[in-house]
Amino acid sequence: MPLTAILISACSDGSRNEKISTNSLAPDTDAQIQLNGSGASFPFPIYAKWFRDFSRSETGVQVDYQAVGSSAGIQDFIAGAVDFAASDAAMSDDEIAEVKQGVVLLPVTAGEVVLAYNLEGVDELKLPRDVYPEIFLGNIDHWQDPRIIAANPNVVLPDSEITVVTRADASGTSYVFTGHLSAINDNFQSAVGQSTTPIWPGGANFVSAPKNDGIAAEIKQTPGAIGYVTYGVAKLTNLPAARLENKVGNFVSPGPAAGGAALASAQFPSGTLPGSTVPNLIAWVPDPSGNNAYPIVSFTWLLVYVDQDNDKAAAMRRLVDYVLTDEAQAEADALGYIPLPQNVREKVREATQYIK
Repeated sequence: MPLTAILISACSDGSRNEKISTNSLAPDTDAQIQLNGSGASFPFPIYAKWFRDFSRSETGVQVDYQAVGSSAGIQDFIAGAVDFAASDAAMSDDEIAEVKQGVVLLPVTAGEVVLAYNLEGVDELKLPRDVYPEIFLGNIDHWQDPRIIAANPNVVLPDSEITVVTRADASGTSYVFTGHLSAINDNFQSAVGQSTTPIWPGGANFVSAPKNDGIAAEIKQTPGAIGYVTYGVAKLTNLPAARLENKVGNFVSPGPAAGGAALASAQFPSGTLPGSTVPNLIAWVPDPSGNNAYPIVSFTWLLVYVDQDNDKAAAMRRLVDYVLTDEAQAEADALGYIPLPQNVREKVREATQYIK
């Protein structure tokens, strides 16, 4: 079965546990080096493609990645249960301090969080920046709210309540999404705030589902639903995504160009990670500027140990080199992710020297 078909199948059933191994896509029973990782579901489609192709091209190396969510991946990493992890929320200073072997955080791809919806006959939906935070606060709960109608004068909106679909598990996607909502809406900041496990207002019109694939499945089966997923998952599952009003007042659809325009304003710190000589490559863009910038965008990070087995360290460095190639980054574009700018790739390459 082609990889795209596998991923669409994985996103079609919200009851499915998203622990999908690249070993099941490209088994190599003769591999002498196993790199086992866990973490974010946000980048799972592109990681599955990259890790499968790298495992096929590297004799004796097999990469196995399980999408268990950013928070679970970080805990696996701190416990030493994996060789690497992945997180959309990067790591906090306290979490970094718990990693005895030291950690290198490497942004290897980036993506957008979109508001996917299920409205029959509505191919284009505009949501102003003073509207969509209020939907997730429960203050706007009907599709014919005057503020939604005003932004969509030529759209026939249903006379029905809005069903809001949120994450049931700790999630880096939630961290990125709530960080943006907190940056643009004071009410959201005080009532919910930025978190991997936000406490939503609740109510009859709020439902939750695990992982990005679970939210996508819930939206697909619920007329009138809206929820937040990665652009890659929305693209693979053919869910429409709303055009969101950005900081300068333009309504922008998600996509590689709009995401790249948002990342252009990212500023990496000049120092190192706390208690370490490793460069700090954690940068956030909670409310990007730029006429064509899509408003909800983030890097996502691989978490790699500084001190580890020599053979695994060498294999990890080769894996990172592989995902930074032009060919690999072009595949990110095709799967709904944002290819990294060359200057960011160079920062990541330089940081790999700390993996020993």
